[in-house]
Amino acid sequence: MARNIGLANVPIPSDQCEDQNCPFHGRLPVRGQVLDGVVISSKMDRTVVVERTHERKIFKYERYEKRSSRIHAHNPPCLNAKEGDTVKIAECRPISKTKSFVVVSVT
Repeated sequence: MARNIGLANVPIPSDQCEDQNCPFHGRLPVRGQVLDGVVISSKMDRTVVVERTHERKIFKYERYEKRSSRIHAHNPPCLNAKEGDTVKIAECRPISKTKSFVVVSVT
């Protein structure tokens, strides 16, 4: 049985999984930031790399520049995000040295 993780506009996945680090079927609580991005790599085991793009204003030249950042996120088996998917990730406790986010929905 899946539990409610407390985020609005996040549907509960229909698949079941036995992952302890799944926010829906395991014991991982989510807190803090909720971000959107695109999966650019899913080659690692239960880990995806999510790239976010944003614009930053340069006040001296009164223009904007494009910037991007890459975030490693845990990919539960019940969601199974692939390369090219747009995902929503939520902050959680550190799962490993580089992972502090978990995928909560695939759009």
